[in-house]
Amino acid sequence: MSVVVEIASLELEGRHGALAAEREELQPFLYDVELELDEPASDALVQTVDYREVVALIREVSHGTQFNLLESLAATLADTMLERFGALSVYVRVRKPHVQLGLPVDYTAASVRRERR
Repeated sequence: MSVVVEIASLELEGRHGALAAEREELQPFLYDVELELDEPASDALVQTVDYREVVALIREVSHGTQFNLLESLAATLADTMLERFGALSVYVRVRKPHVQLGLPVDYTAASVRRERR
C-alpha cells in the first residue's frame, strides 16, 4: 500500500525565466509537491519523508541553478525527488505569480509527474 504526502503553495524566491530581466531580480515562485511513498510500517518519521528535507531540496535546486523554463525547473525537481526520497511517484507544479503577459493573469505554471519503473 502507498500514501501520498503533499506540500502546497510553498513560496520561495528564485531567478528563473526566459528573459534575462526575469533572472536578474528575485521573484516569488510557488511549489506544489505530491510524493507517493510506501506506507510507513510504524508511526516514526524515519519511516517516511521529512517535509523539511523536501523543502531543503527545492531550495537547493532553485538557488543552485537559474532555469529559463518552468518546465525544466519542475522536471529537475521531480527527477531529484524521485531518486533522493525513493518515492513511487512524484508530482511537481511550479507556479510563477508575477508573470508579465500584457494582460491580467494569476500565474503561469508547469507540472511534471514522474514514476518509478
